[in-house]
Amino acid sequence: KHINETIPNDPSPEIFGLHTNASIIRDLNASLLFLDGMNETLSSQASQTASKESEKLITNMLSDITSMLPSNFDIETAKKKFPIDYNESMNTVLVQEMERFNNLLTEIRQSCLNLHDAMLGKVVMTAQLEEIIIALTLRKIPANWMKKSYPSLKNVGAYIHDFIKRLEFLQKWYDDGKPQCFWLSGFFFTQAFLTGAMQNYARKYKIPIDTLLFDFDMLEADNDKM
Repeated sequence: KHINETIPNDPSPEIFGLHTNASIIRDLNASLLFLDGMNETLSSQASQTASKESEKLITNMLSDITSMLPSNFDIETAKKKFPIDYNESMNTVLVQEMERFNNLLTEIRQSCLNLHDAMLGKVVMTAQLEEIIIALTLRKIPANWMKKSYPSLKNVGAYIHDFIKRLEFLQKWYDDGKPQCFWLSGFFFTQAFLTGAMQNYARKYKIPIDTLLFDFDMLEADNDKM
């Protein structure tokens, strides 16, 4: 009786030496876990009673994705065009970015082709392929893609379009040379670009790189162009 009446069901995080915001994170994680459980339950039931129409939608989605994906970057040619240069670290950044995006591009293309063949009965439908079907049905990014991907909270449609834009950014860099302005959030591994920029500056002006810091100027927004 004493425990039931005096000890709260949800004690304050401060009791455990945590910040008060820890309760917000706890509630958020619990909500996400609950919603993920509901989605898995619904998708599992849906997959068991999947109609020909839903299968056609997934098949069309796979065809659309594979048709939008470009060919892999030719890494060997890129290395010749942008060789390792002590005074230009961006050459290395570009090639490494191409390699990372090639891994993701290969994963997305191959998984879509395999799933398409499985739905047509050409190959065996594995548990991993079924997970991709569930994810695509919920418009979520499949887990096997995310293992080789940059972080993203987009749905699968927006993710593919964003992915294509990133590939186009690298392709334009390859075709036209190093750009004057860079799409900072478009990099797979942004830290490599930032390090490369500091290396270029340090080597150009013969300054120790560990003495350099990034600074930022906040520009006023032009409301007429927004």
